[in-house]
Amino acid sequence: MAGPVFHLAIPVDDLVKAEAFYGDLIGCARGRRSESWIDFDFFGHQLVTHFAPEECGRAETNAVDGHDVPVRHFGVVMDPADWRALADRLEAAGVDFIIEPNVRFAGQPGEQGTFFLLDPAGNALEFKCFADMAQLFAT
Repeated sequence: MAGPVFHLAIPVDDLVKAEAFYGDLIGCARGRRSESWIDFDFFGHQLVTHFAPEECGRAETNAVDGHDVPVRHFGVVMDPADWRALADRLEAAGVDFIIEPNVRFAGQPGEQGTFFLLDPAGNALEFKCFADMAQLFAT
């Protein structure tokens, strides 16, 4: 591995639905598992879905560039071509986006492609890309 790998554990209320979403729809390879959790390779990072229905629910939102962005969310910054391919695949699958694929901060520092969706347990995910990765932490 090239560097540190992020580890994130999230609650889900149905492991079968979580596996279909992360494994089949998003395309994450499966790792270890038990009756109460499943590991996924989330774009090179370790994502663990833990069965904990009482912990599931939708996040509050904040206004960002004209959209209501879920405060509690996670995701990945992708290459623009991979981002577009994933967005197209999700659109073809009929996914309901919280925020449709769009360009945020157009013409400003930090211009980025972004979209948001919920997993079946209500966890919010953001997928984004930058034409210029130097803009990732632009001010």
